[in-house]
Amino acid sequence: MPSIALPNGFDPRPPQKQYMRYFDHGGLRAGVCWPRRFGKDLTAVHQTVKMMFERPGMYFHMLPNHKQARKVIWDGFDNTGRKTLDVAMPMALRAETNKTEMKITLKNGAIWQLVGSDYYDSLVGSNPFGIVMSEAALSDPRAWSMFRPILAGNGGWSSFISTPRGYNHFHDIIKLAKANDKWFHSHLTALETGHIPMDVLDDERAQMPDELFRQEYLCDFSAANVGAIFGRYIEQMEKQGRVCELTADPHAEVWVTSDIGYRDKAAWVWWRRMRGGFEVFHYDDGSGMDAEEWVERLSKQPKADVLVLPHDARVKTFQSKRSSVETFLANPPWPNCEVRVNEVRRKADSINAGRMVLRTLRVSSAPVCEPFLHAMRAYSFKYDEETKTFSSEPEHDWSSHTADAFMEGAARLQQIEPPKPPPKIIVPPLHNTFTLEKLWETAMPVPDGRL
Repeated sequence: MPSIALPNGFDPRPPQKQYMRYFDHGGLRAGVCWPRRFGKDLTAVHQTVKMMFERPGMYFHMLPNHKQARKVIWDGFDNTGRKTLDVAMPMALRAETNKTEMKITLKNGAIWQLVGSDYYDSLVGSNPFGIVMSEAALSDPRAWSMFRPILAGNGGWSSFISTPRGYNHFHDIIKLAKANDKWFHSHLTALETGHIPMDVLDDERAQMPDELFRQEYLCDFSAANVGAIFGRYIEQMEKQGRVCELTADPHAEVWVTSDIGYRDKAAWVWWRRMRGGFEVFHYDDGSGMDAEEWVERLSKQPKADVLVLPHDARVKTFQSKRSSVETFLANPPWPNCEVRVNEVRRKADSINAGRMVLRTLRVSSAPVCEPFLHAMRAYSFKYDEETKTFSSEPEHDWSSHTADAFMEGAARLQQIEPPKPPPKIIVPPLHNTFTLEKLWETAMPVPDGRL
């Protein structure tokens, strides 16, 4: 067999060489913010192959969702028209290729697999030695929370590569990488990389919204997350101090609204219905659980007076003999909890209801609500690369289930009158008390002698 030098068929540019050299010398963490089409994934895949020969084991390349992983990497081509993975891992190096699971096993036993952050919790039990989190700004941030202790335990490495999406969790990663000498940090613009001719960049700038151009090509975190549905409302909420410590009100009515699924993530939002508005004080989500399992899990969390299920909870599936509604009606998570089902409504109406509620909503600053806020910031409309326009339909990704659970509540609670204020008993202060005789003394007489 002819010898193959790694990286195979890849001539890295200077910033890419620096990235690869960092890991060649034993580096473990990298935060990389590079512009569109600068070969972030290409560089990371080639470096991963090198690491697979140095330390055989399991390696993950994670994108925001499974569909995107197949489209961008598994079926992806480089600028010369070659399939990315056929060049990085030629058949001479492979023992097996599993197209269904998007998994490649090399002859030395090392395994490389494409996965999505939308089902990160299904990867529990795996023991990867390295993980690339591609498009990290769009990925579910809890995926890293799950893999961090695994890599800390086995001495594995991780790499976060992406373009910006506002001041979100990826921005926090880049700040950490810049401040920590043990991390590799690289934050470049298309003007610095020079991989796109200036006339092409000028043409892109003329056709794209300014915020989108700054985001994709100038890697500007201060550019608004273009297409974000609730992003500016969450930002306004934070500036006004409405993400804060909340005090429990024993008299407030508690609602839980949801978006449920088996294969997809289920999300649950806890609301307090109060005079003058609403509060979100608790949150939970997960995937791979049926209705019976959720009843048990919810029963261990804050009690609710009303549980609202989405309209499709009436549907029966082959996985269950009865619908989710029937399960929750037969065995509510909390005593005396009323179970309701939301009506079908247009997505645009749900979004409008969500925006209206967010103008006055308060959200707990406790850690339990951090995933809720991350998802609400990330929820966005689909973007069409060909027409360079945003769709009126939201992107279906890791954030959409949380947003749907929120909108189920916003739409339903807006239809209900706020609780009436408790009756007030007015007691006059002692210095204002008077007797009937004093009243007579102050009365003004009239000519006929009557008062």
